[in-house]
Amino acid sequence: MADTLLDEVGAELAELEDSRIREVNERHGDDHGVHLGNLRALAKRLKTQHELARGLWATGDTAARLLALLICRPKAFGPDELDTMLRQARTPKVHDWLVAHVVKKSPHTETLRLAWLADPDPTIASAGWALTVHRVAKRPEGLQLAELLDVIEADMKDAPERLQWAMNHCLAQIGIEHAEHRARALDIGERLQVLREYPTSPGCTSPFAPTWITEIVRRREGA
Repeated sequence: MADTLLDEVGAELAELEDSRIREVNERHGDDHGVHLGNLRALAKRLKTQHELARGLWATGDTAARLLALLICRPKAFGPDELDTMLRQARTPKVHDWLVAHVVKKSPHTETLRLAWLADPDPTIASAGWALTVHRVAKRPEGLQLAELLDVIEADMKDAPERLQWAMNHCLAQIGIEHAEHRARALDIGERLQVLREYPTSPGCTSPFAPTWITEIVRRREGA
């Protein structure tokens, strides 16, 4: 019965495939053609089904793995399993959703955050930094923010792209959330110039940390 359901869901995902969406996604390193709105609608209909999620993940298909991350039970995964899943995540969207939708809701988040921060693989380390951003914003107690800024100052400029983005996000988040570190965060961003020239659509905030920090603080103080 479980295999039948897995086959049925796989067939439905295949029907949702759109070559135009795949073309757009592939420019960003994601090899699937399912509109994310359709994927979320399917997840809403299926509701939480952890064993089905495991089966979908095991297929290795990107759309199936994204669906799996929406219908799984995050607290049912052990730390070793989550670590393995992160290393199996071949595409940026799967990596991002695994961290955002599953790991952040896990009782093992802090253990994994510390392990991944120290990982020599920059893609794995970027997940550690993404979890650190979440802690900076939601639960900063116990974090050594000055030490995080030391690492960012020393390593962000020459970090590989994905890791650099995550470290830059952490730099901006520290500057936004913690006024006592804002001047230093702004100074680091200005000196390193990371993402200063990144093209930004009208109405969007630049990812350049000094601009990002200044704009979000302005909005909050003006609210």
